[in-house]
Amino acid sequence: MDASIRMVRAAMKGLLLVMFLGILMMWVMMPTNTYREKWRVRLSHEVSNSTYLGTSGLNILIWTFPMLFISVLGSLYLHLGKKLNNNDVSQSDDGEGHRQAVTWKKPVLVKGPLGIVTGTELTFLIMFIALLVWSLSTDLHNNFANITQFAQQGERIWVEKLKITALYLGVVGNICLAFLFFPVARGSSVLPLLGLTSEGSIKYHIWLGHMVMAIFTAHGFGYILAWTIDLQFSEMIEWKKTGVSNLAGEISLLSGLALWITTFPRIRRKAFELFFYTHYLYIIFVVFFILHIGINYAFVMLPGFYLFLIDRYLRLLQSQQKVRLISARVLPCNTIELNFSKSPDLSYNPRSILFVNVPGISKLQWHPFTISSSSNLEPEKISVVIKTEGSWSRKLYDMVSSLSIDRLEVALEGPYGPPSTHFLRHDKLVMVSGGSGITPFISIIREVLYLSKTCKCRIPKLVLICAFKKSSDLTWLELIMPISDTTSGLSTLPLQIEAYITRDREPSTDNSKQVRTVWFKPLPTDKPVSAILGPNSWLWLAAIISSSFIIFLILIGIITKYYIYPIDKNKNLYSYFAKASLYMLFICASIVATASVAVFLNRRKMVRETRQIQNMEGPTPAGTPETRFHNADRELESPPQQSILDATNIHYGKRPDLRKMLIECEGSSVGVLASGPKKLRHEVAKICSSGLFDNFHFESISFSW
Repeated sequence: MDASIRMVRAAMKGLLLVMFLGILMMWVMMPTNTYREKWRVRLSHEVSNSTYLGTSGLNILIWTFPMLFISVLGSLYLHLGKKLNNNDVSQSDDGEGHRQAVTWKKPVLVKGPLGIVTGTELTFLIMFIALLVWSLSTDLHNNFANITQFAQQGERIWVEKLKITALYLGVVGNICLAFLFFPVARGSSVLPLLGLTSEGSIKYHIWLGHMVMAIFTAHGFGYILAWTIDLQFSEMIEWKKTGVSNLAGEISLLSGLALWITTFPRIRRKAFELFFYTHYLYIIFVVFFILHIGINYAFVMLPGFYLFLIDRYLRLLQSQQKVRLISARVLPCNTIELNFSKSPDLSYNPRSILFVNVPGISKLQWHPFTISSSSNLEPEKISVVIKTEGSWSRKLYDMVSSLSIDRLEVALEGPYGPPSTHFLRHDKLVMVSGGSGITPFISIIREVLYLSKTCKCRIPKLVLICAFKKSSDLTWLELIMPISDTTSGLSTLPLQIEAYITRDREPSTDNSKQVRTVWFKPLPTDKPVSAILGPNSWLWLAAIISSSFIIFLILIGIITKYYIYPIDKNKNLYSYFAKASLYMLFICASIVATASVAVFLNRRKMVRETRQIQNMEGPTPAGTPETRFHNADRELESPPQQSILDATNIHYGKRPDLRKMLIECEGSSVGVLASGPKKLRHEVAKICSSGLFDNFHFESISFSW
């Protein structure tokens, strides 16, 4: 059975590769005369004369359909992958091909505006910039060659060149916009196909966002300058019935600029809520961008936004459901661990994240947090760790740690995480963390603990190097073990912990502040955390994408054949505004209808399962505050924590010598994960990229959302 699945996946992988290369070829050929005067003319004669799709048909065929087809096929590919044993940690990392891949994944840039950049990332970034330069230079060369006719008419050549340059800057900006939404479509199949996660892809969204706004700003101000020189001020407020609408473009640009300003790190850190709320301006930006250029040309950038809309609506449906918060562990270092009930069918890999919303604090704010639990070790529970670092987390900490609440209303989105546990294939796994950066490593340790108990296979030796500011932060280590677990298996776990306390030079003698476990009383209507599309989520996602797109094509086919074509005759005479509005309405209606049906069918199927889970959980501690907070003061010397401390070497008043510690690591394959402050991640990346360690596999875990 597994052999058949692997053969099918291999064939699908080959087809996906061919499709990717075909799309890449079209992007390269798009600015050339060969594409515009030969390929496009020939295809246009066959497609655009249709009374069904009209003039939009060609761009749908060339740009929209291939990318959506890849997404559907990729979803089926990932669905089949779930049937295979992805936790085969016995596989080795030998071979020349693998060593070359490791070399490409090593950091080549550490410091600078781009942060930590691997060789693969830098190569693709250079290729993408080369595509933009190629597109702009080819378009300018082809159009500047014909500009001499303006000189004969007494026109200023440089002004016309300015307009042409501004025009094709807009074309180049549209290329960037076509890729902008892929990294933020968290549940899309495109990211896992490329081995990426939503958390790790945020930096690509940031890079593309800066490119989009820089290019579109130059595009807009180039036209404004040209109109000012020619005294054509009326052009700035022109909204044509057909053709480009300048006013719509200016509204789109202004909303984009307002959004862009708040994304710069200094503003985002000091005014996160401003950054968060202004990001909703993307709706105005995209809508008026489509009204600016017309729906026909918008199909070039539509695939990424289409997948984002599907993902965003599914997240909206998931966020409407209130989840069962069972308990919380309150740490003296202003940190809490929230423990939720989970459907056993919901599986995720270590380092996954959940987006948390607490309506009692803010109905609009969603914050991402790393999952600390293991879906294998804790099949009916999912946990996140939250450290107090801002006003939102401070309010949450105060609410949970107080004795005044029996229930906390919480909504979740996710989980989102890596498609595999590839880091378990190393001989040794070195995890370097600073402060709250230890959170993703808690889930990794719990996963390895589960494998050490149940799997007769090779598991990596674990080395955890964690740096904290104060002695009270050592209570972070208590979260390594879940509440319900005991020390069984911990003694045989190949785990070495090196903890560094940088500010305290000796252990703290204050034992008054200890870890407390707080139990809640959820309502019967609160639901366990579950995948919005159930255990076969990739299969359902493929059905939603394909069926919604088919419904969209049917709707625009009907409206084109019986309403637009009798007016337009495929000569672009119908109002661009009306056509774009109808198409956007049909897109939204198709997505809402198909996704809603899929979610409804899955929720109905999971009702019985939810009742079974609630019966299995049993009653939560209730009654007086004293009984509700039973076992509230769990001291460090309790058996589970004592075992963890036995495996911990605590160093006071100094920082870890990372270079020395990494040099001492032995093994043919050593995974190095760095999580926490930027300075720490950059230091580890610099060491791993120095060329001294050919057997190191470095990966940075960032929380820059």
